[in-house]
Amino acid sequence: MASTSDIRNGLCIRYNHDIFKIIEFLHVKPGKGPAFVRTKLKSVTTGKVIDNTFSAGHKIEDVRVETHKFQYLYNDGEFYHFMNEADYTQIRLLEAALDTPELMKEGEVVTVLINTEDNMPLSVDMPASVVLEVIATEPGVKGNTATNATKPATVETGATVNVPLFINEGDKIKIETEKGTYKERIKE
Repeated sequence: MASTSDIRNGLCIRYNHDIFKIIEFLHVKPGKGPAFVRTKLKSVTTGKVIDNTFSAGHKIEDVRVETHKFQYLYNDGEFYHFMNEADYTQIRLLEAALDTPELMKEGEVVTVLINTEDNMPLSVDMPASVVLEVIATEPGVKGNTATNATKPATVETGATVNVPLFINEGDKIKIETEKGTYKERIKE
């Protein structure tokens, strides 16, 4: 058993007969009244995100997890298939267990959280950023750079990302996986 002081991003807890991963939290100490922790929880089974408030000192049931490196192989529409880099065993996960599946390229190495009680995979943590190639975007208009203008671009995984006007087809760009936003152009 843990308490609200142990809450951190990525912690998996058992709540309402389901396992949730904490994706956001905020400790609040109001001027009057007891302190509390406002959290955003994502169900690892359904992918549904809920908001919840725990009073300070509330006991929460944490789930012991192990992390393993897995390589993304392919998806067959419903399931995403991964291979353990240590022993080459394969697992498959529903799209709901993934945060940003549209930014995952075949061969990408991700961290999978596995429940130690039943060895079931809980969720997938992507790297902080990924490098993808732009396959389709409209050319930027010269002289239209006075403001911070952006245009949509489709990357090799099929995802659409807003990029600055100077990005062209064939450019490789770095994308923040947490927000799905453009970070920088990669020069080769």
